[in-house]
Amino acid sequence: MSSTPEIVNQTDAANTARTDAARTAKASWALWIRQTFAILNLEIRKNFLSRRALLLYLIAGSPLVMLTLFAFFRMGRDNAGSLNGLNTAFAAIYGGLILRTLVFFGCAWVFMNLFRGEVIDRSLHYYFLAPVRREVLVAGKYLSGLIATVTLFGITTVGSMLLLYFSVYPAESARFFFEGAGAGQLLGYLGVTVLACIGYGSAFLLVGLFFRNPIIPAGLLYGWEWINFLLPPVLKKVSVIHYLHSLVPVPMSEGPLAVLAEPTPAWIAVPGLLVFTGLVLVAAALHIRRMEISYAGD
Repeated sequence: MSSTPEIVNQTDAANTARTDAARTAKASWALWIRQTFAILNLEIRKNFLSRRALLLYLIAGSPLVMLTLFAFFRMGRDNAGSLNGLNTAFAAIYGGLILRTLVFFGCAWVFMNLFRGEVIDRSLHYYFLAPVRREVLVAGKYLSGLIATVTLFGITTVGSMLLLYFSVYPAESARFFFEGAGAGQLLGYLGVTVLACIGYGSAFLLVGLFFRNPIIPAGLLYGWEWINFLLPPVLKKVSVIHYLHSLVPVPMSEGPLAVLAEPTPAWIAVPGLLVFTGLVLVAAALHIRRMEISYAGD
């Protein structure tokens, strides 16, 4: 009979231990979230207000400047017409210029400098000396870069589409966006831009962590993405651009030399890009645990 109180006491001790462990885990997560937002606040200021941000503004603003000039020189002309050709025209501008080039290099500039820029400025050790888990540092920096690129290239995407359409056919464009399929297409392009920043951002963050000179791997990655239309269907899927092109509202013609391949359905493309991003960020977190700072030669 005396064993019954002992069993009860052991059960109570086990429950208490589980409760304490749950409270500790909850407190740890709360601390990590606060630290992530603190790092995010610091890094957003760097991404938007530092001297390095000037190049990002130039990259993101270039199509808006060109299309504004285009709209200015069209003032006073007869704007009656059809929107059929504009859908194809913007698909080419978006796929060939904005997505494949500007978003790519904008993400490369922002995300590779999240850690590589700190090494060049000889300031990364301040983060490493702070009582912050390095995985939290990766999360905070990545989110800051994501906010910067999504904001600026989201404005580029939306502004470019509206400038092109309303500068050519203003009356028809108003009906297209407010009564027709224009709003859906606009949101579709914006969603692809967000996914591009998510995918390319994680890849370039990892490149900035692994390589002392990230220009060469970034150039190789750009070459691989650029020749994607020439690759066989199996190799096309080993790229980010293939999944992004599969999601655009209006398919872009890649020319007579392109190797045709079935676009990946959205229910596979979107989760696939998110899983890829998650795996890359895990690899970055594992690498930064063992990372040692060496400013020599930088």
